[in-house]
Amino acid sequence: MPRRTTSPRVTLTALVVVALVLLLAAALLIPRLVPGSGARDESGDETVAGTEASGSSSARSGERWSPEPGRPWQWQLAGTPAVVGGVGIYGMDGQETPENAVRDFADGGLRTICYVSAGSVEDWRPDAHRFPDAVIGKPMEGWKGESWLDIRRLDVLLPVQAARMDECARKGFDAVEADNVDGYGNDTGFPLTAEDQLRYNRALARLAHERGLGIGLKNDVDQIAALEPDFDFAINEECFQHDECEAYRPFVTAGKAVLNVEYEQTPGRCEKAAGLGITSMLKNTELDAWRRPC
Repeated sequence: MPRRTTSPRVTLTALVVVALVLLLAAALLIPRLVPGSGARDESGDETVAGTEASGSSSARSGERWSPEPGRPWQWQLAGTPAVVGGVGIYGMDGQETPENAVRDFADGGLRTICYVSAGSVEDWRPDAHRFPDAVIGKPMEGWKGESWLDIRRLDVLLPVQAARMDECARKGFDAVEADNVDGYGNDTGFPLTAEDQLRYNRALARLAHERGLGIGLKNDVDQIAALEPDFDFAINEECFQHDECEAYRPFVTAGKAVLNVEYEQTPGRCEKAAGLGITSMLKNTELDAWRRPC
């Protein structure tokens, strides 16, 4: 049987069809092979399989740290902060502690709390000039160079405290200790009310939380019940000395740490602290490296 031959026209048509098919296949494959040509979600943002959106895997991704109740702690505001064996939580000065020191603690798996005085002006601080005379009240008794602030002036005080907390966050601190937040109960030179104090303290808590930082309520014993929901833990001075430790039950009941410092030994302190769920230690008033834990 003679071999069937194909006309040149049919052969050319077939070649054109094959070429079109190959071009179509290439068009479908190229977006999958070229970086930056991934699928887009309903919002129009590009998504690439196997990766996460930028920032979503941050170690601090929106989760605020707070101390675990019962963990030992150290509070050192004077001198170079030193690591203490068996201690995982450290309170230190937010402005005077260099960033590399804070990072060294973090690299060692230790947690740090950034001290700022939110209710007073300390004349040696680099940002003391940001407080105008109108908001500076009476000197704090026993603390040279330190005076109370008019906490009603949120427009003046909060920008300064926000900048300080920005510094805390930038250095790598985990939380903030805002000191002197009970001015309404002291002779500040201003007619401060309990409501003024609640408003200011809650504003401080919001500033910390907006920056991903935990925040501890410092003293302000009479407002503990009202402020516990806004704060992540508590720091207290001398509640055993003044028989005020029972007031911290709202924090303990909520599963939040209460970190206590005493400057004088009181009978049965450690036993009472254990019974109340409070972490206590003895310090000297210089707040250097010396400590005596329970």
